[in-house]
Amino acid sequence: MPTAQTKATEKWQKKAGYMTKGFKLKRELADEFKEACEKAGVSQAAQISKMMREFIDEQK
Repeated sequence: MPTAQTKATEKWQKKAGYMTKGFKLKRELADEFKEACEKAGVSQAAQISKMMREFIDEQK
């Protein structure tokens, strides 16, 4: 059963426009990406978002 904090977080994320995406990737690629993000000092979500934005902008 979700806690009050979990419910509040989910409510905020929905209001702020966040969503969860699921991907199936090769484990080796995912592990290398995780290590690269740690080395660069960035979160995986931030790096994926950056790469998605750059790709979208290139396609315009």
